[in-house]
Amino acid sequence: MTDRLVNGKQACWFDGAGFGMFIHWDHASQQGLEISWPMVGGVWSLPYGQSVTPAQYQSSADTFNPQTWDAADLARRARAAGMRYVVFTARHHAGYAMWDTALADFKVTRSPYGTDIVRSVVDAFRAEGLKIGIYYSLSDWHHPDYPPLTEADLPYRLGTLPQPTPDQADRYRAYLMGQLRELMTEYGRIDIAWFDGQWERAAEWWRADEIAALLRELQPGILINDRLPGQGDYITPEQFVPATTPDGRWESCETMNQSWGWNPSDPDIKSARSLITTLCETVGRGGNLLLNVSPRGDGSLPPEQIERLDAFAEWMARHARAIHDVGAGLQPWQFYGPSTRQGNFVHLFLVLRPQESVTVRGVHVRRVRDVQVMAKDRQLPFATRAGVLEQLMADPEGELIITVPGDALDPMVTVITVEFADTPLDRPVLGRWGPAV
Repeated sequence: MTDRLVNGKQACWFDGAGFGMFIHWDHASQQGLEISWPMVGGVWSLPYGQSVTPAQYQSSADTFNPQTWDAADLARRARAAGMRYVVFTARHHAGYAMWDTALADFKVTRSPYGTDIVRSVVDAFRAEGLKIGIYYSLSDWHHPDYPPLTEADLPYRLGTLPQPTPDQADRYRAYLMGQLRELMTEYGRIDIAWFDGQWERAAEWWRADEIAALLRELQPGILINDRLPGQGDYITPEQFVPATTPDGRWESCETMNQSWGWNPSDPDIKSARSLITTLCETVGRGGNLLLNVSPRGDGSLPPEQIERLDAFAEWMARHARAIHDVGAGLQPWQFYGPSTRQGNFVHLFLVLRPQESVTVRGVHVRRVRDVQVMAKDRQLPFATRAGVLEQLMADPEGELIITVPGDALDPMVTVITVEFADTPLDRPVLGRWGPAV
């Protein structure tokens, strides 16, 4: 992958990664609260988020003790599911540090658990061969110089938040830079800096140029997302797959239900088929899917999330070639579904059950060499069709019609691979519907 360009830029590991794991977690998982947002009364985009006082939200920091947390097991599950990188929430908006920061006492190593969770994630996922990303919120609703949000500041509205004095602002920015320096120097190679919380201050206030310069100095080659104002190597649509392929690198971050943190009040769990379809749609438009998991207060994953990861593992064991190291496939008018491309191979995702056959339009029909169901290594019968006059051409464009028997279908998403030759083959082309060749 290192010898090609992506949108004019040298390709890197992110291009073609396809799939990653997001992990949202802090001490309030003990209370079954959505992460951070309940302490400010919730937010419209999280329909099952609760509303509690800041004091109530932060009250579980002193009792955080996730004894069943097993980073190695989660890393193995991520790799089995076909994920190639992880992004872990080192600090969310609520301000709780999941590592042993020297710049604050509000941290996991002051809890009964007493162990650096960021280090456990980095070590475990790196051991499984995954790239490492660190999520860090620019906002901190607990820090004394931000300043912290209190019950008197609610309801939460932009433009009415408490503002720091100039001295407070300088101290807070020093704290922010210091924590980022820790995260970028104490854990080896960091591949992604994933920022958030930028909306609360003007771009100039954050001094984003200085932040980016520090990160690139300490971690050459790091990728920075677009939520550091004015920066960004890729864009991050949230809970949404864009209808058309965005320009440049991109990644859709999504949840398995409607919540980021573990939230037993949220019953809206997406089916495995729906989540696999989202992966296919994202990769088919040239992006990566960053799918969230949310450990509970004891460190274990909810059973329904384990079930979804297991479903991905089973499906990816058969179909990873269509997801990894591929590019965006056909245009929407060419095929009724997502698709990816790798060299002379086009992978078609049948996210809807075919009624009779599958049609691919606008392809060089004399170059179709082979059609197979990926998971079964089973050849499928096909025919090609072009206009009457186009049949006289050596290399006409037309339609490929693939017969898909019912017993060839996958219970989740069927993948059909079409192989094209570099030059036209001696193959007949029909000017009307006809039997498979």
